[in-house]
Amino acid sequence: MSKSSTSAQLSSLKKSVAPFEKNDRKASIKQMINTLGPLFLLWAAAYFSLSVSYWLTLLFAVPAAGFVIRTFIIFHDCCHGSFFRNRKANDILGTITGVLTLVPYRQWKRSHSIHHAGSSNLDKRGIGDIWIMTVDEYIAAKPLQRLWYRIYRNPLVMFGAGPIAVFLIQYRFNVKSARRQERMNTYLTNVLIAALYAGMIWAVGWQAFLLVQLPIVFVSGFLGIWLFYVQHQFEDTFFEHEEEWSYVMAAVEGSSYYKLPKLLQWITGNIGFHHVHHLAPKVPNYNLELAHNATPPLQKATTITIGTSLKALRFRLWDEENKGFVSFKEIKDRLRQPLPPVEGLKIQKTGLQAE
Repeated sequence: MSKSSTSAQLSSLKKSVAPFEKNDRKASIKQMINTLGPLFLLWAAAYFSLSVSYWLTLLFAVPAAGFVIRTFIIFHDCCHGSFFRNRKANDILGTITGVLTLVPYRQWKRSHSIHHAGSSNLDKRGIGDIWIMTVDEYIAAKPLQRLWYRIYRNPLVMFGAGPIAVFLIQYRFNVKSARRQERMNTYLTNVLIAALYAGMIWAVGWQAFLLVQLPIVFVSGFLGIWLFYVQHQFEDTFFEHEEEWSYVMAAVEGSSYYKLPKLLQWITGNIGFHHVHHLAPKVPNYNLELAHNATPPLQKATTITIGTSLKALRFRLWDEENKGFVSFKEIKDRLRQPLPPVEGLKIQKTGLQAE
């Protein structure tokens, strides 16, 4: 696809979804109420159920985790400046919801904008995404690099240890390139989290707090990483190098339409319409489905369901030759063959981040 063709297509699609980029203050406030209200009530229910049965507590913790995801979607919209028209309002609410979801607002806002600018671009991996190696990179890698990558891509590590590593540890620190405003926001987020948790421990005791909060953090973290994972790693997805990459292709073909049951779609703030979001990040979450339904070209995006998305669990490497994901098992024979010299091959490495 030529650059001029891509530009024209982008302009046409942008024009189609432009009406849906207008946020509605009443809709935003309503979403705050129907998200934060149930989250607090479910947390309280989980706490009071401790005197009855811990199984009942866990039963309350699961939907509470769902509302943490919904809170994160509000946070996510604030990062894009799409939840409110006023930038300061987005910054304030983004920081508050960042405390509730354990994510520093300005740090994530920066890394996420980089993710959007280079999503599906093989030459721009490394910030705000999940580590993907190509087959050639993996074959060329040293044994220890291969081992680390295999550990990283193991579902038990990615979705088991990942939530703890990312939300409780990684996001507590600034990256070296962070500027002062971003650093201060991370410090502020950490202080507010500590104050909130200290207050809750004072109110209910540390044991009760941990029994309720830890499963909520783990389940919401697991679900968040899973959503981010399947939004870009699915059959027939799109990855290309800079010279062949285009913003439109990355949005429409490199981002999935995760068709969820209506209740789960609501809980996850319509983020399943990820192709729409990547095309037009300014569309608030409550308008994503409307934009999808009103724009026929967007309805051609790859649709995945809960059932079909499970196939992604075996995806390990991107095969540039066949334009698709493969498992480690599928490249065993190629590993035994001598590696031909490849000029300019660089092994891309990145940390695990939730979108």
